[in-house]
This record gives sequence, C-alpha cells and structure tokens, in this order.
Amino acid sequence: MKWKGRLFSFVAFILFFMLVACSNDGTSSTDEGENKQVSSEPGDPFGKYEEPITIAIGQEVDPSDTSLQNGDTPLDNQYTRHVKEKLNIEVEHAFTASPSNYDQKVSLAIASNDLPDAMVVGPVELRQMVEADQIADLTEVYENYASPAIKEIIDSTDGVALDNVTFDGKIMAIPNSQAGADGVHNLWIRKDWLDNLGLEPPQTMEDLKEVARAFVEEDPDGNGQDDTIGLAGPDTSNKLYANFLESTNNLYGFDGIFSALHAYPGYWLEGDDGKPVYGSLLPETKEALSVLRDMYSEGLIDTEMGVREDSGESIISGNTGMFFGPFWMPYGPITDAVKNNPEANWQSYALPLDAEGEYTPHLSTTTTQYVVVRKDYEYPEAAMKILNNLLAHESEFDPSIGGPGYYPLRLVYAPADEMEVTTVALREVLAGTKEPSDFYDMPAYKLLKSDVDTIFDVKLEPYDNMDIEYWDLETSLGQWTRAYSALVGTSPLVDTEIKGVKSLIYSQTETMEDRWVNLKKLEDETFLKIIMGTAPLDTFEQFVEDWKKQGGESITEEVAEIVASN
Repeated sequence: MKWKGRLFSFVAFILFFMLVACSNDGTSSTDEGENKQVSSEPGDPFGKYEEPITIAIGQEVDPSDTSLQNGDTPLDNQYTRHVKEKLNIEVEHAFTASPSNYDQKVSLAIASNDLPDAMVVGPVELRQMVEADQIADLTEVYENYASPAIKEIIDSTDGVALDNVTFDGKIMAIPNSQAGADGVHNLWIRKDWLDNLGLEPPQTMEDLKEVARAFVEEDPDGNGQDDTIGLAGPDTSNKLYANFLESTNNLYGFDGIFSALHAYPGYWLEGDDGKPVYGSLLPETKEALSVLRDMYSEGLIDTEMGVREDSGESIISGNTGMFFGPFWMPYGPITDAVKNNPEANWQSYALPLDAEGEYTPHLSTTTTQYVVVRKDYEYPEAAMKILNNLLAHESEFDPSIGGPGYYPLRLVYAPADEMEVTTVALREVLAGTKEPSDFYDMPAYKLLKSDVDTIFDVKLEPYDNMDIEYWDLETSLGQWTRAYSALVGTSPLVDTEIKGVKSLIYSQTETMEDRWVNLKKLEDETFLKIIMGTAPLDTFEQFVEDWKKQGGESITEEVAEIVASN
C-alpha cells in the first residue's frame, strides 16, 4: 500500500502548488486565522480584488463642508463608490472626527491600541506607532504596489519623503508629497473693498495696518453698518502660524506678518553662532508679537480670534476684508463667499514685504502626512491601491458634489512645482501661445489636462484680468474653484521672487516625544495671551526661560546633532 501513500503525497503537493499559484492578486494564501502576507513579486497597482474586501479607516470629516449632494454621506459618495467599483474595496469608518478633534481621536486609538485598519497621521503619531510596534512594515507594499506616477512624484523629493517614513531600513508608512505652494500663506484681500475706498494692496506692514483700519472704520461694503473685520485671525481649529511639524496649509494665522518682520516662530533656524535655535525664542518673534498686540488692541484684527469656531464663516458672510491662507482658498470659504455675493472680488497677493521690499515667507517640507496600516491587517496593499486610484482618477471627480476631503485615506500627491506649472500653462493657453494638447503628456501633473481643456469654460475676456467679474460662475463652480486657485491663488508665487526660509528640520526628536506637547501648549497659550492683551509683552522672557527648563535645551541639542549628521 506504499503506492497509495505516495499518491496521496503527490496529490497533496499538487493541491498545495495550485493554491499558491492561484492566490489572489500577488498575495499568498494561508491557513484560516493567519494573516495574509504581501508577495515579494510585483503586483498590479490598480488590480481589482476578485471578492470584495473591507477596510475600516479613521477619517477626518469637516462638519462645515456642505458640498455633499443628492443624499450622499461621508461613507457613501462619489469617492467611496469609485473605490468599490474600481478595486472592489468596501470602505467602513472605524471612527470619524472633525478637523479640531481628529488628532485627539488618533492619539486615543494609539493609547488604547485599538487602531483602524488604516488612517492618515502626522509625524508625531507615526513615530509613536512605530515604537509601539502597532503598524505594518510597508516596504514590499510600496515597492510592489505603488503606481509609477506615485513613485515618480516621491522620487522627486530627493529622498525626503521616504526618509521620513523609514525606520531601521523599513518603510513603515506611505508618505504624501505636496506642492510647495501649500506652505506659502498669501494675503487674500477683498479687492472690491480696496476699490471702494480708493486704496492699493498693502506693500509694507504700515500699509497693512492702514488698510485694516480703513476696512474697519470706513464702511468698505457700503451697508452703513459697523460690521466689518479688517484682518481675520485663527479660529479654534487653526494656529497663529505654521510650524516645523505642521508646515503647510495654516488658515487665518499671521504667518505673513511674522515673516515680513523676519520672525519665524515654530521653525528651527541657524543662529548667529551657526548653531540651531528655535525661532519662537528670538527677539524678532517678540517684536512681531508686539506688532500684533497693538493691531489687536486697535481693533484691526478680529476681536473674536482664538474663540471663533470657524473664521471662514466671517469670510462667507462678507464681513472680513483680509486673511492669510494658501493658494487653494477657493476650495475653502471663497467659493461660498462668491456664491453669496458675486461681487466679492477676492484676490491673492505675496504681501506684505519686509523692510527691504522682499517677500520672505517660511517654506514647508514636501511631506507632512502619512498613511499607516494596522499591523496584521490582512490586505496591507489595499491602502496603497486606494491612493493609486485617487492619483489616476482625481481629474474625473466633481468637487462641487463632494469635496476631495471625503476621499478615503486621501493624501496629496503633487510635484513640488505643480501649481506654478499649472498657472503658467493656463496663462499660455489663454494667451493662445500654446494649445491644450501641448500639456497632455504630463501624468505627474494629474489635473493639468483637465485644467487646460476647460479653462475657456470659466474664464471670460479679457483673459489677463482676474477680477471676479471676468469669470463665468454659472458654468461649473467646480471648474471655477480649480482655475481660480491657479490663476489667482498661485499667481503671486509665479510673479514674485520668493526669498523663503526653511526649517533646519521638519521631524521630531527623541525628547520631543515626551515634552513637545506641553512645550507647544506653553508657547501657544503664552503668545495668544500676549497678542490679546491678557498677559504683558514681557511675559515673553519668562516663556523663553520656562521653555528651556522644561526640555527645550535638551531638544535643541538633539536638533544640533541631527543637523550636524545631515
């Protein structure tokens, strides 16, 4: 009967071989209860699962975003349906949170070791999860499933993006790579208010004060009421200024004022002695706080800053005349402001300038957000496929029926110069010096083909005048939002020589893991009190002393070591 045993062994071998060969989508099959491992062989970045799979994610949901239409929800919309159709992935919510509470929800999930299958996190949370051994090694996922376009964009960061997610030689998260324009905070102004009062855009800090004063005191909207705000301030969801860990997309802060005064709080700079110094401790920061304190006391800044839940509401309602924000603010409150009042002529400027007449904003890192996958999640490549799908199809979505923030696990992927290239291309097409087809073969610039194909649908003659009256707001607000962001929001960055300042580091050190939350709270609370006049200006010196004693000196030494090793 030995032949029966040999036959049984042979059949078992054949069955095992067939199971391995037929495993789905480049992954190996395992016994029930074990986790599926990613194959070391290249997979299909856009491959659709034969059977539906589920991924439970943590997602930020902005309650003030009313763009969803036709009964859509944060879990059932054009984006989640697209992921289901293209990839056969069902998206579920492990948790949702507003922008002001998302980080807290993430921290709670880490502390309780109750992670969703995947979520978007920042650099602080990423390091915490790596050290707690909570997330999957995504090295083979990235190598085998990242689309060529995403790899091209990440490669364009000169190693920065992957360095930020590599620990002990392993890629522990999927990094984003965003446009450099996200890190520059322009001055947005109601140009119709300037015109009503016979004013020019403010070039200097003194000009800014005078324009803000006129906007408050001279009834720029002509309604006969004392209801206007000169300059918006940060609300409870935003910051006084961007910082080295969150260097992009700060809304309604005072980034431009600090930079014009050569103050870079929240950034690590080279001191006079050549050693790293934290910008929040420098005399220039105290001077800028003094200027802001005076502006606030004179009523030039929103008196409800710091307690207002959404500064965008005052822009939408037509009460605010100026604010600082990135190029993409038409995706924010400006679209609703223009819908409410088609004469609200919001224009963007690389202002104010410094004492030498130069534009000196702080600059961002290319990578600020990361998708992590829970350790032992059965389909770690699913997160990568969802991101591939977004980059490949983003131009097909209509943001007017659901903003891009509803896309699951959304990371921004863009070459550093994406917006500047887009602005120049649109100008050339409008001027007739180039055809839309001249820009078709540029896949890394994912929305460029759609941009140049549709620009004449929304831009009216004269094509070189960007005032709001020369735009067709009836055709498609979605198209208008994108085009206005490029031709108005980004134009200052194309037309201005930018002498920007970078932080020496954009990552966390070891001591920061325990001390930074409290140090940042000390900084935020002290500076807000100084500006609002509830603490004397000289509180700044006590803050510097306390900051150093509470771990700041050790952190500075660690930063010096990192800088020296680079």
